Amino acid sequence: MKKYNPVSDNSIFKEMQNTGKWGTTTVGLVYDKGVVFSTDTRVIAGSTFVAHKKGKKVLQISDHSAITIAGSVAFAQNLVDILRIEARAFQLERGYEITIKALANIASIALWRSPPAIQAIIGGYDMFGPSLFQIDPYGGVTQESFVSTGSGSPVALGVLESRLKKETANEKEAIEVAVEAILTAMSRDTATGNDFDVAIINEKGYHELKENEKNEVLKAVKRVS
Repeated sequence: MKKYNPVSDNSIFKEMQNTGKWGTTTVGLVYDKGVVFSTDTRVIAGSTFVAHKKGKKVLQISDHSAITIAGSVAFAQNLVDILRIEARAFQLERGYEITIKALANIASIALWRSPPAIQAIIGGYDMFGPSLFQIDPYGGVTQESFVSTGSGSPVALGVLESRLKKETANEKEAIEVAVEAILTAMSRDTATGNDFDVAIINEKGYHELKENEKNEVLKAVKRVS
């Protein structure tokens, strides 16, 4: 009797592996005093159906860490729950927050044991300063100064490459570049769209931009472009 393989025998995972599509765009970048994340909010079911217009793709893990997700929502939610539990348990046991690298390693193990269903960016601020890690669908980890995931990532990376001239940007510059990358991806990738979210993590903690703050960023980005 043939043994069931949850990856090779599942049509959903076959489609994801064959098409290589992760319908979204997420961006993360390190600036001089912290990390900025930006994502779109469109959730795609299948190849073309817009299942949700206000999907949350940047999620807080602890006071000084967060993750962006691209791919299967169920697997992403499970990964976020694992990281939140590990981060909380570590802080209760040790009395201080877990490092960003340790969180990336935990995510790597979780993804290595699961079907290749998501891409993630984990970043934040710890005792070593700001840092950012990309975790690929098979659990590979790389530390980055800027990165993008999802179907719109080739477009977003082009913006990041061209706009980040200096080695380290300040917070205002980092936010504007991240948002410009997402907006550009929206204009070229049909799976990316509707709205954008921005989260900043620095020594003070995690902060998401409110609507009025996002409107101010939009004005600045339009002036630049």
